[in-house]
Amino acid sequence: MTMNRLSFKPFALFPVFFVLLISCSEPERDQNREPLNTRVPDFTAALSFERTPGDTTGTVIRTAVADTEGLRSQGLMDVHHLPEDSGMLFIFDDEELRSFWMANTPIPLDIIFADASGRIVRIQRNTRPYSHESIQSDYPAMYVVEVNAGYTVRHDINEGMFISFRE
Repeated sequence: MTMNRLSFKPFALFPVFFVLLISCSEPERDQNREPLNTRVPDFTAALSFERTPGDTTGTVIRTAVADTEGLRSQGLMDVHHLPEDSGMLFIFDDEELRSFWMANTPIPLDIIFADASGRIVRIQRNTRPYSHESIQSDYPAMYVVEVNAGYTVRHDINEGMFISFRE
C-alpha cells in the first residue's frame, strides 16, 4: 500500500489570506452615522423673528454668519445636520434681487429673504436638496436666513414679519 504525500503549494493559500485581509479591513459605514465630508457651522449670532420691529416675544435661533463672499458661497454646503433652533444668516453689502441654489446642500431648507430694514419679503419653503434650480427672492433683499425645512410653518413665521440679529 502506498501513501500519497500531500504536496505543499504556497499559492493555494492565497484565497485564505485574501479572505482574512478583507475581514480585517474597516467595516462599512453605519447608515446612521454622518458622512465623512460633513461640516458643522460655527453658530456665533442670535437672530429673532419679530411680528413688529423690536418685538421681544419672537422666536430666537442661533446662526452661523456668512458675511464675506467666501462664506456666502459656501453657505450650508456639506452640512448634513442643522439643529432645530439654528440656521445661517447671509449678510450682503446692499439690497438687491437675490438668487440661491441648493447644490451640495444635503438637507431641505426654508429660505427667508429680508430687505435692509429686516422686513421679510419672501419665504421659499421646503427647498429641494442638491437642486441646481434657482431660488429667487422676487424682491430686493439684503439679508437671507436659511433654516430647516418646515421651521417657518412650525413657528408661524411669515412674509411681512421682521428679523433682527446680534453677534
